[in-house]
Amino acid sequence: MKNLIVILGPTGVGKTELCLSIAEHYKCEIINCDSRQIFKDIPIGTAAPTVAQQQKVRHHFVGTLPLTEYFSASMYEEEVCKLINNSAESNFILTGGSMMYIDAVCNGIDLLPTVREDIREEIKRKFEVEGLESLTEELRRLDYAHWKTVDKKNPRRIMHALEICHQTSLPYSTFLKREKKTRPFNIIKVGLTRPREELYERINKRVLSMIDSGMVSEARSVYHLRHLSSLNTVGYKELFEHFDGKTTLSEAIYKIQSNTRKYMRKQETWFKRDTEIKWFTPTDIKEIIKYIDQSFSLDKK
Repeated sequence: MKNLIVILGPTGVGKTELCLSIAEHYKCEIINCDSRQIFKDIPIGTAAPTVAQQQKVRHHFVGTLPLTEYFSASMYEEEVCKLINNSAESNFILTGGSMMYIDAVCNGIDLLPTVREDIREEIKRKFEVEGLESLTEELRRLDYAHWKTVDKKNPRRIMHALEICHQTSLPYSTFLKREKKTRPFNIIKVGLTRPREELYERINKRVLSMIDSGMVSEARSVYHLRHLSSLNTVGYKELFEHFDGKTTLSEAIYKIQSNTRKYMRKQETWFKRDTEIKWFTPTDIKEIIKYIDQSFSLDKK
């Protein structure tokens, strides 16, 4: 049976370098699980693996899609399972911080109907014209059960639920069975953690490093596509506001740092619910390898 080693943790914790070491130890490939690193043209702002790192260890789902292409957790689930099942490789590392994507692969995601493009565009237009509060109120009317539990500050979640409501004329919540799927491969979850203040410092420094590496120019090169959901993410939103003259560059950088820290705390809260995760610090490489060896019968090729 094949093995999937899921190495997860909040942004800035140090997943990339550790995963490279683990992948080299087991001579296996890395499956990226960052919903923004999948897209082309934004490697700096998404902290995507560098060309050198990808040459060192083969990566999947890094810079493979144009920004204009729609992609979802359910599509990711399908593609990753297909990759693992069809590959001659026995072991894979799946790593990233996109919580829904990790859940989709490990537990499965409910099968939802495909939304027509005209409906998706109409919901997007309403969001741009009327704002998130209006869409949230519409979701309350159409699907009170989901409205009670959804993250009301997350436009993508609200818009996606409304798309399904409009497409099917049924509440989005009626499609959510929450049944865990059985996978034809073993799964082990390794979580990486650091003290919160240390994470804050690492995030602040990483944002400054991104700016020094050319993130402002990168964001300006995709500014004309700012309406796309693929760019509705921390880093680009704040720089787009700066380009619009709403903030100074210093203010934008401060907002990126602050919003990244908020996202990190959200990730921590999400991951803490998962009792299957075994937690380590990123320096515990020997202990992590020992844990993986004890959990699976892994063969180093």
